[in-house]
Amino acid sequence: MRHVGLIAGAAATALVAAGAITYAVAGDDGGSRTPSAESADAGFARDMAVHHQQAVEMSYIVRDRTEDEDVRRLAYDIAQTQANQRGMMIGWLDLWGLPKVSSEPMAWMGMGGMASGEDGALMPGMATNTELKKLGTLDGEQAEIFYLQLMTDHHKGGVHMAEGCVEKCAVGVEKRLAQGMVEAQQSEIGLMTDLLKERGAAPRS
Repeated sequence: MRHVGLIAGAAATALVAAGAITYAVAGDDGGSRTPSAESADAGFARDMAVHHQQAVEMSYIVRDRTEDEDVRRLAYDIAQTQANQRGMMIGWLDLWGLPKVSSEPMAWMGMGGMASGEDGALMPGMATNTELKKLGTLDGEQAEIFYLQLMTDHHKGGVHMAEGCVEKCAVGVEKRLAQGMVEAQQSEIGLMTDLLKERGAAPRS
């Protein structure tokens, strides 16, 4: 189907771009200067790693709840791409010798405390624990619709965070990764909107 080719192509492009961004980050654009623990570079890496982990979790949940090939392929592509990117960001924090857990999520964007963290939603766009539990109880088209709605919200939050890194991060290779996230996730938002429309549904916001 049309969606299958578009989704697979977008994911392949994202994975190729991710694969090109390696541990050379330590020497990128400015020698061996290491970001501080409070920098946008470190904050984005920590927070987006958490954000990505939830996307991976949601994607594997829906793959067990539907047999629709378009949704299963999209979920697989999102899981693989975001797991790859998460590994890179955790690797950078290791390389920099910086903490991997934020004491105040989103503080690097000047939004510390704005995300309440209530019911597990630590950052913009993240699903609550209640929503994740609900997703695991649905099957077929109901699971597809709820996943697509949750992931659309998730991507919108992710795009906002990635745009923040593009603006604030100092490490060139990380800024380029963030820009790639913006472009890939905006493309997937369009695909998910189309998939929802095919099911007589729409994004939640």
